Amino acid sequence: MPKKKPLILVTNDDGITAPGIRTLIDVMLTIGEVVVVAPDSPQSGMGHAITVNDTIYCDPVKLPEDKKHEEYSCSGTPADCVKIATQEIMKRKPDICVSGINHGSNSSINVIYSGTMSAAVEAGVEGIPAIGFSLLDYSLEANFEHCREYVENITRSVLKYGLPSGVVLNVNLPKLTKSQIKGIKICRQAKAQWKEDFDKRTNPMGRDYYWLAGEFVNEDKGEDTDEWALNNGYVSVVPVQFDLTAHHYIKELNGWDF
Repeated sequence: MPKKKPLILVTNDDGITAPGIRTLIDVMLTIGEVVVVAPDSPQSGMGHAITVNDTIYCDPVKLPEDKKHEEYSCSGTPADCVKIATQEIMKRKPDICVSGINHGSNSSINVIYSGTMSAAVEAGVEGIPAIGFSLLDYSLEANFEHCREYVENITRSVLKYGLPSGVVLNVNLPKLTKSQIKGIKICRQAKAQWKEDFDKRTNPMGRDYYWLAGEFVNEDKGEDTDEWALNNGYVSVVPVQFDLTAHHYIKELNGWDF
């Protein structure tokens, strides 16, 4: 009997029409059976938000006759998309969930804010091997062609080897040509942060409002981090765990006199 194709859930946070997810879908169609459930509008920076005070709509997208996969446009967040996909749309549990390809970096502290990675984390919570893919190019005209080989190879490796419970992969690709990329580095998350700056303005009605701005500051000089890898021409792969317990601190905390 021929081997059954893996069932792949595809999602993102830039919206279902974003060029990044279209590239991701094309790559996944070379690997397995694809179901796409993605936001109907951009959801960048939503983190792991879920919709609790509003309704969620999830409508099938009409595709050309030569397209054999399914797509659904969801009014919810990236995490909502994964929940809806696995609980209401897909006939069985997917073999893998891939999220992206995000327009812009999700390295270092950005993983906390990322809707792309939160979709992958939500899949991980549900026991589904998951990967978030991001390209360090914020432009809607970004060229994703050099991402294809890395996205395919990393996805096939996860399908082959699996991931431990509680771990998902955060993959970032530098904005370079294929010939300029030196390879893949397995990394840790760099210690970096955003130094926020709020641009305060006043609208014509006299009410103050703010635009969030800021500067990304990398405080980590290590050569084993995602930031180092990306700055030196490598694709970074960081295994991310969503158990936020500071296990190393439990013993000391037990010594406190509450």
